[in-house]
Amino acid sequence: MPWWSWVLIWSVLVMALVGTLGGFGFVLFRKVMSGFDALTDLSDQVDVLDSRTEVMAGETHPRHGTPAIFADRTALAANASTARSERAHRRQLRRDQRITQGKLLSTTPLKQRTGPHA
Repeated sequence: MPWWSWVLIWSVLVMALVGTLGGFGFVLFRKVMSGFDALTDLSDQVDVLDSRTEVMAGETHPRHGTPAIFADRTALAANASTARSERAHRRQLRRDQRITQGKLLSTTPLKQRTGPHA
């Protein structure tokens, strides 16, 4: 091969490398710029949240209830037992649903088969 063919081959290879690196650099530049845009949006949201927390910090909130020490003992015991029974009922419902689902998974009738093996 003549010497000029090697120069031509290597110049094409170098131009392809420079083009590839330029393309990767351009894609990276676009990603960095979109990241900066997202950061500015995030900083705007943080500023709004900071202003709202400053406004809310200045407000005084009334108490949402009375302390349990001042409440009637029988009423508190009734509330606690009601909550316990509701929780037990919800747990039993979840248990029954899991058992039903497990039975459906473990006992599949063969009559539901379709296709060439039916």
